[in-house]
Amino acid sequence: MDAASSRLLDRLTLPDDLRTLDPAELRRVADEVRAQIIESISCVGGHLGPSLGVVEITVALHAELRTPYDKIVYDVGHQAYAHKLLTGRADRFSSIRTFGGLSGFPRPAESEHDAFGTGHSSTSVSVGVGLAEAARLRGGPGRRPYVAALIGDGALTGGMAYEGLNQAGHLRTPLVVVLNDNEMSIKKNVGAISSYLSRLRAEPTLFRLRRDFERRVQRFPGIGDRVFAVGEHVKEGVKAALVPGMLFEELGFQYIGVTDGHDIESLRADIRRALAVDGPVLLHVRTIKGKGYEPAEKAPDRFHGTSPFSISTGECAPPDPGGPPSYTEAFGQALVTLAREDERVVGITAAMAAGTGLDHMEREFPHRFFDVGIAEAHAVGFAAGLAAAGLRPVVALYSTFLQRAYDQIIHDVCIPGLPVVFAIDRAGLVGEDGPTHHGAFDLSFLRVVPGMTIFSPRDEAELQLLLATALAMDGPVALRYPRGRGTGASLPEHLVPLAGPWVQTLRQGDDVLVLATGVGVALAEEAAAVLAEQGVEVSVAAVSRVWPLDHEALVPLIESHRGVVTVEDNTVVGGFGSAVGELMHRTGLERPLECVGLPNEFVTHGDLRSLQDSIGFSADGVTRAALAALARAGTWAV
Repeated sequence: MDAASSRLLDRLTLPDDLRTLDPAELRRVADEVRAQIIESISCVGGHLGPSLGVVEITVALHAELRTPYDKIVYDVGHQAYAHKLLTGRADRFSSIRTFGGLSGFPRPAESEHDAFGTGHSSTSVSVGVGLAEAARLRGGPGRRPYVAALIGDGALTGGMAYEGLNQAGHLRTPLVVVLNDNEMSIKKNVGAISSYLSRLRAEPTLFRLRRDFERRVQRFPGIGDRVFAVGEHVKEGVKAALVPGMLFEELGFQYIGVTDGHDIESLRADIRRALAVDGPVLLHVRTIKGKGYEPAEKAPDRFHGTSPFSISTGECAPPDPGGPPSYTEAFGQALVTLAREDERVVGITAAMAAGTGLDHMEREFPHRFFDVGIAEAHAVGFAAGLAAAGLRPVVALYSTFLQRAYDQIIHDVCIPGLPVVFAIDRAGLVGEDGPTHHGAFDLSFLRVVPGMTIFSPRDEAELQLLLATALAMDGPVALRYPRGRGTGASLPEHLVPLAGPWVQTLRQGDDVLVLATGVGVALAEEAAAVLAEQGVEVSVAAVSRVWPLDHEALVPLIESHRGVVTVEDNTVVGGFGSAVGELMHRTGLERPLECVGLPNEFVTHGDLRSLQDSIGFSADGVTRAALAALARAGTWAV
């Protein structure tokens, strides 16, 4: 019998059989789940640390709940790997985050046990309130479904979490919020909430003192209403001074904690207590991020999201030492250089210093670096205040997370016209994290905001120069760039702001004009070489300022060609191609226009090449679009 067939995990009907196992068997299941997560993620990469930390919580929840009737909502979804293994997907788990394989996040289309699809932080409480209130409204025979929301302490820096807590406390919603407290987002948590939770963790005995105190207060002799009222005031006053969890209690939650998040028996007992409460409960659970895999425990930030690695050493394959820097690295280095020259420059990020390249700023100018936690809306509002006071803030966020601050971009930055620079990392497709993380919409949703300037560099050298340009401007600027290595362009010695040209012709031909931006420029040049072999003469022009368009440069270029193709790593709806089409319509330029970009649909997960080929965002896709434009040009007078 091989090792796999001897696993208890393989002999169970999951998740139902978990309710029949004894404590030792549940611990064995947890060990086997943890081992499979490590083995699979070492091969394909993924969010290792967050999922290892919640293995026992997940086993305990499934041992007490009956999914899919009962609901478990995962905040972000980084923590859901154990859940997938316990809900019928163990045989496919090695395909996670690969093209055509399992999603790295909860996905209802993938399993009925996934109560809600998530990918962004701080949403689980609001969703859980909705699910629980829907169950209460619909009624019906039998008990109502239980709803549990699993949220990390890092997500409590996001304001939406408190909006959900506030509503649940007001409605007395029967909801169990499991607070997975590991002191981490990607890196160590920051802020007053983190400090508050640290105090609760430091005094676990206070919870027992609280219960003893309440029992004693309840024994006060009833010798008159006044004495009783005084007793209640004394009780509440002493509780507020001594007892953990009062913040949550004041929001209407019963607080249970702090529970060892790796003790399945204790977890099950506290989950049962929480489910018995007629109203909202917060179960505070202490865990270790990366639990059970020593390299991940020692470096939880590095193993938050990891590429494939060696299980024995914990080491990932080293990057090509001779390769070009990533766009993120080029941005971070340039920002420090510019900050040395201008003391007004400050950097702001939302719990992603290393991911956005702001770790360079953090090291060299710690007093001019701000990590606001997972709070994108606050990051932008905070930047608006800094800009209004005369500073030059740079807000570095992933494209997908910038969406969460759209109101602040419009109202707090663009209406007053403040000089805030938005450094939009991970624009375009990002690969294995899928539709919740692709940067597919930023160009479209920013282009419609009055006063916004948008740059999209074609390489890492232009990125650095455009950052200098953005910091020299007197209004809001967005600078969007992709994930991954740069092109190998020589970085500039001096970061001097550009005054144009915003449209640069890289290749000259008379038949088709390809207007490309960002990573689309390389695809356009590759397609032009293929078309030249077919006798089609193609002009390729790189457009670095994608909004507002440079009308004076673009109109004569369009007039001199029979057809036009645009290429962008953004949705084709409302993006760069749409802007070119609007320009052509306003100026009466009757030329066939073909737009190559991301489709008006949510693109799945997988490696970049597979994704690009599947949607036609490739040199072959540009080639087909150019030939289609020429075919249509036969109906137009040239």
